[in-house]
Amino acid sequence: GAIRFPLHNTTIMSPKLGLFLVVLSWVLTMFHAMLHTLLMARLCFCAENMIPHFFCDMSALLKLSCSNTHVNELVIFITAGLILLIPLVLILLSYGHIVSSILKVPSARGIHKTFSTCGSHLSVVSLFYGTVIGLYLCPSANNSTVKDTVMALMYTVVTPMLNPFICS
Repeated sequence: GAIRFPLHNTTIMSPKLGLFLVVLSWVLTMFHAMLHTLLMARLCFCAENMIPHFFCDMSALLKLSCSNTHVNELVIFITAGLILLIPLVLILLSYGHIVSSILKVPSARGIHKTFSTCGSHLSVVSLFYGTVIGLYLCPSANNSTVKDTVMALMYTVVTPMLNPFICS
């Protein structure tokens, strides 16, 4: 709504809608965390208890388990697919609307500025989603510990560090 109708933001985004979106995000993330916590609690960890990672990632924990982790991996695949692919499609659709709106603008300077801003945004979106999809939607047996750690570092540290450069 903000792109197509910029003067209607206050009517489209009411305080009630804002509160609903915040509560919805809290409920969904708590459900998601509880789902993975309960699935992880049923596993046995009988070998090495050292996680070769810079944070307690699910894929690193599953590699330490001596139990059957197929259910956990399936749930990670399904939830990651929903949580990652739906927002990615919505982001790409919104950029499609931006591009179609910008192409209607007669100013070449405005078009260039918008595409340079959109390009930097899309590069960070690609970096973030590319590493997260590579980490959670690819079979964990194919990834080495170093590869998992580098991919996790990219989406947890590098992409947030790029945001100030993109916004300025």
